[in-house]
Amino acid sequence: MKIERIPFTEVPQFSKRDVAYATGIDDLRPFYKYDVRKEALAEVMEDKDKDGTDRDLLVDTLLAQYEELELTEVPDNVSILRSLQTYTVITAHQPALFTGPLYYILKICSTINLARQLKEAYPDKDFVPVFISGAEDHDFEEINHAQVYGNRIEWTENAGGPVGALSTDSLGDALAELKDILGDRPTAQDMYARIERAYKKHDTYGAAAVALVHDLFGKEGLVVADMSKKPFKAAFAKIMEREIFGSVSQPLIEKAQSQLEKLGYSGQAHAREINLFYLTPNRRDRIVRKDGGFGVIDTDKTFTEAELRKELSDHPERFSPNVVMRPLFQELIFPNLAYIGGGGELAYWLERKEQFDTFGLNFPMLIRRNSVLWIDKGNQKKLDKLDLDYRKLFQPADLIIRDYVAEQSENELSLSEELKELEALFEGIAKKAEVIDPTLAKAVMGEHARQAKAVENLEGRIRRTEKQRFETSMNQIRTLRDKLFPDNGMQERYDSFLNIYLQEGEEMLQSLIEHLDPLEPGLVVIQP
Repeated sequence: MKIERIPFTEVPQFSKRDVAYATGIDDLRPFYKYDVRKEALAEVMEDKDKDGTDRDLLVDTLLAQYEELELTEVPDNVSILRSLQTYTVITAHQPALFTGPLYYILKICSTINLARQLKEAYPDKDFVPVFISGAEDHDFEEINHAQVYGNRIEWTENAGGPVGALSTDSLGDALAELKDILGDRPTAQDMYARIERAYKKHDTYGAAAVALVHDLFGKEGLVVADMSKKPFKAAFAKIMEREIFGSVSQPLIEKAQSQLEKLGYSGQAHAREINLFYLTPNRRDRIVRKDGGFGVIDTDKTFTEAELRKELSDHPERFSPNVVMRPLFQELIFPNLAYIGGGGELAYWLERKEQFDTFGLNFPMLIRRNSVLWIDKGNQKKLDKLDLDYRKLFQPADLIIRDYVAEQSENELSLSEELKELEALFEGIAKKAEVIDPTLAKAVMGEHARQAKAVENLEGRIRRTEKQRFETSMNQIRTLRDKLFPDNGMQERYDSFLNIYLQEGEEMLQSLIEHLDPLEPGLVVIQP
């Protein structure tokens, strides 16, 4: 297996802000606390110790979660979190169907890799990789599908409320479709059985998602956490109370967004006056100020200030942080050093530094997860047959084809030399004409422009005619690019990990864990 890293600056599919943070552009430096260096994590540990994480609450709640889900082989990493010498590194994602796009797996592997690196660097400490499954998210359309071998599998459900609370009873059709697509190879049958077991054993979708990730990575020491548990919410209640009655976050987020916008970066999260939801069966609705008290939007439920304080005290599990508050929630609960996320996720975090200061929590190191382009054996054979460097595929298909035809053609396709000669000819004519009448020079150069355009059009016809000789190769290039850069985007944002796993088996996950070092920037390209 061949591993290469391509600098982020050479990958046009990444956004301006993503590249800016990943490459350490100075203008973003005020928006995060720590430089991304292994050595800087010693300082993060000292700062995080001041947060006073309730480790007993953390461990007891996690152990109860694993017991409730009847998950075997609970990682030893859960119990060692009681120790003051143990820290976490965290990644998180919504519970996407069958793990959704490839980057769901990539961020987990990057997190496991980092935890192992830190243990080597600080052998007197322990470091636990944690995956937080966003069970309370309610954007069903974002999690209800997976792309497997070019087939979109979609879970149809009359969804409402947190996705983690949805019943798994309606997943039968999606599972049947997945089974049919995967086929009957031993690797496919084994993986399907693992997925089916996770989804059929558990009544709720959130539990099934946790169980599947545990099945894939529990043996690697990954701890999977569902943050919807009541003890976690109870610990977060004081911060939720400040947010509800003080409307703390909105001005801080909007201030950061204004500063970022002046630097040319658009705002991410839409901060509201109150950044919390209220949970009722099959619903997750925003809490708003209403008629001198509080209400739950799109319902007739209202509270006085005293009633809402009591509700929060008695039933913290009914309150759910939105995207603005979730980072605070996880950093309160875990003794966390670093958050590993994609460019889009880190864009949200870059708006949070002052918010963390205001609530008195340490702002973690933000680490850009590894991105991956995985070129399988079949696609590599096509590249070799075309004698095409995969780096060419970062460009739009038309540009790739233009350059390919020019390189492969035995004929000279460019008329650039002729255009230079034409320009020199008309410049000479213009000089002679100017001596007779200065206005003639403009007319001469106007004629040059028309003739140059005609030559350019002739060059286009020559290239198009030559392209017809390469029609098969051009179609192969388009197909290859569509597979590796679907919709001109990154493969990792579209394809399921199953596309690769069914070819490589468990070795795929082991290779990713070994090679995805999030402290080493760049796109990781994996070739056979």
